[in-house]
Amino acid sequence: MPEIAKNQLKSDSVIKTGKFPYPFRAGWFLLLLAINFVVAGFYFHIIE
Repeated sequence: MPEIAKNQLKSDSVIKTGKFPYPFRAGWFLLLLAINFVVAGFYFHIIE
């Protein structure tokens, strides 16, 4: 039960501020995803 209350508190703060909850983590995710696509492009000879 306390876990549900903690999650509810987190979502309430997102609703009040309108901010994305994990901007740092999301930024690293997008950067690494972009690098992954570049490496895949080289691997499959899409990028020469």
